[in-house]
Amino acid sequence: MSSRLRHRLRPHGRSPRDRSPSPRGRSLRSRLPLLVGVTLVVVCAVTALTVFLVQRAYLLGDLDQRVTNTAERVQGGTRGTTEAGPDADKDLAFLDQRGQAVGTIGGTLDVDGYVSAARVVPQDGDPRSLNAAQRAALDGIEADGSLHTRTVPGLGTYRVTALGGSGHAVLTGLPMDGVRDMIRDLVVVEAVVAVVGLAAAGCVCAVVIRRQLRPLGRVAAAAVEVSRSALDRAEATGPTPASGPTPVPGLIRVSERDTDPGSEAGQVATALNRMIDHVESSLAERQRGEEEIRRSEERTRRLLADASHELRTPLAAIAGYAELMNRGPGMIEPTLAWRRVSAESARMTGLVEDLLLLARLDEGRLPHSAEADLAALVADAVWDARATGDDHDWQLGLLLDTPALVTGDEARLHQVVANLLANARMHTPVGTTVVTSVEATDERRVIRVRDNGPGIPPALLPRVFERFTRADASRSRPDARSGGSGLGLAIAAAITQAHGGRIGVESEPGRTEFTIELPAIGMPRLLPVDTVSAPSTPTPTSPPPTSPHPTPAPTRAPDIASSSMS
Repeated sequence: MSSRLRHRLRPHGRSPRDRSPSPRGRSLRSRLPLLVGVTLVVVCAVTALTVFLVQRAYLLGDLDQRVTNTAERVQGGTRGTTEAGPDADKDLAFLDQRGQAVGTIGGTLDVDGYVSAARVVPQDGDPRSLNAAQRAALDGIEADGSLHTRTVPGLGTYRVTALGGSGHAVLTGLPMDGVRDMIRDLVVVEAVVAVVGLAAAGCVCAVVIRRQLRPLGRVAAAAVEVSRSALDRAEATGPTPASGPTPVPGLIRVSERDTDPGSEAGQVATALNRMIDHVESSLAERQRGEEEIRRSEERTRRLLADASHELRTPLAAIAGYAELMNRGPGMIEPTLAWRRVSAESARMTGLVEDLLLLARLDEGRLPHSAEADLAALVADAVWDARATGDDHDWQLGLLLDTPALVTGDEARLHQVVANLLANARMHTPVGTTVVTSVEATDERRVIRVRDNGPGIPPALLPRVFERFTRADASRSRPDARSGGSGLGLAIAAAITQAHGGRIGVESEPGRTEFTIELPAIGMPRLLPVDTVSAPSTPTPTSPPPTSPHPTPAPTRAPDIASSSMS
């Protein structure tokens, strides 16, 4: 019951002591000046106390020395005198001499240690005798030379000593008011100087500390700003291998002026900026992964839709011809029906084989890998293209500084060139010139397929190597030349990448060029580049490469078909 009551009285679950600001919760701007101020106060107090004690000891020692010297002079002046009593007052005649300090007391002691006679030097310099009360204040002092402090009524505090000898024991004393006044003035001066110095030092320290902590405050503000950012909803392009780091919108950094590595605040700022870079990289990587997943899902959905459509068309044709044959021989000629069924089956088989090939290439598997001569397989592909489409002007050029040998699957590389040539044949008008060239250097092998056709539409160019990409989005097939399944360029790109190469295309009206780069034997794989680019303005079509001399130079392979092959 009592715990419930306490909980109701403290709705926030915290006691007033918990809610009060603790020293640990204060900022450095408050704690550092306070710590420096306390340190300065302690140092000033110890210094002032030390000076006070040393100066007091010095002044009292000097006073004691003067008192002792005076007593010795007086004791020497009375040496040989043996009388006591009222006549002993004659022994104090030394006080009448000039040079005695104002307030000096001189007296004689009887055998019992009482002051029998005493006089003092007043301000006017005429010594006068002390009364009984004043003499009584000086009684009881041993004549052994020790120093005593006595308060004489009407005269103040004195430092007194007594010396004995062959004559009377004499007593002398000097006032302590001057020493006390000097010590009091010293204390006042020290206090004023300490207060003023502490105030000035505190102000300077507060200003300096606040100025020095400003970079740390800006670092803290940047960290708070980053912590308040909605990182789960941040939009970032992130760093890419080609373009370098791209800042994430909404994430700020500490300015360069606060990242001095020579200061602790600068080191913290540098570490914070580095952490923000890592956060941005992680966000960018995550967003790239999410974007890649979205693109992959989109490609998968489109691939399934296109593959379903491509497979449905021959299946529908086969089912239609089978239905006609089931209705009787009068509906359709059996030979024609079987011929059409075989054609559609072959078409469906080719599509399935292309999809299986792409799946194997996506897994990084090549059916066969051996040494292949690009010059020979390109020449074969050009001759095959001429036989298939004799209504085009087919040309071949070889620019070889070294044999064009690569490591890979010769049949698949031949398929790459054949697909590019078939693409040029199907998407260019009759009479188009198609130039295929092979270049070989010590580091790479390059195959170029260039035509002077109408070019690739700009809207289609960025996704020309994607699967099932066709200029005719409706998938219509008016005739055999209207296009294939849209897998030819995708297969060419996949085979090229599987061989460690890269493929690219540049297109504009009047000039389209596909470029395939493959590493030479023993050379590393080529880095990926932007595989699609479209010049903003057309450039004049360059003439096809031809042999400049009837007999090529010994360092270059002879052009096996540099002239027109139409």
